Amino acid sequence: MTDTTADRIAARAAADDLHRVAESTELLLHTVAGLEPAALFEPSALPGWTRGHVLAHLSRNADSLVNLLESARTGVDIPQYASAEAREQGIQDGAGRPLEEQLADLRRSHERFLAAAADLPDGAWQAQLRHRAGYLFPAHQLPFKRLAEVEYHHVDLAAGHTPAHWPEPFAAAEFPRLAELFRTAEGVPAAVLVAEDVELREHLGPAGGGPELTVEGPVRALTGWLSGRSDGDGLQVHRGGEQLTDPRAALPRLPAMG
Repeated sequence: MTDTTADRIAARAAADDLHRVAESTELLLHTVAGLEPAALFEPSALPGWTRGHVLAHLSRNADSLVNLLESARTGVDIPQYASAEAREQGIQDGAGRPLEEQLADLRRSHERFLAAAADLPDGAWQAQLRHRAGYLFPAHQLPFKRLAEVEYHHVDLAAGHTPAHWPEPFAAAEFPRLAELFRTAEGVPAAVLVAEDVELREHLGPAGGGPELTVEGPVRALTGWLSGRSDGDGLQVHRGGEQLTDPRAALPRLPAMG
């Protein structure tokens, strides 16, 4: 495979995810526009955050990804955020704004993100970028990272959008990634997870000895549970071939996502 072919493949993957980001952001904007003004000051599903905090984070995250896209375009190492403190301050400063300002900021930051992505030549989508957590990743993965931010935090708004509303390709992509996070997590019992609708299977817990539990259901429900956005609604749990009558109580307790 030549570099030119690889560039085109990376650019196409990014373009596909950018299309999904645009669709998901439109749904998010519709949800936010339908909120009562006072709802922004009510708790979200994230401990310690109001809905206003969630929206401020989404807007500033889009701008932070513009920084990384500019880094990919220019080859200059531009940090995602100036500092951890600046990231936190941006969320706190934006959390208390009225609905109209939050909505306008969310829309404009999304437009800045799409514009910065449109400026990238095909070859730049293979540039290595540094996430704020310190690890490196190729630029063509950045649009999916934004998609994850939009989809997860849309649920976190606690405004009617649930894992059942996630695009199936998003849930199917996140399912194995999240399962891998808990593969060897301390205290997680052996279990096999079966996403019946997309024919995917993953394992949790220690290898050997056979799984204690089998958890089955739609991939959206499994991904919702693994991500902490669902208590296991829509899943079935079997132990030793016997279906348990209270599946949510039988599901293993997972460590909080970082």
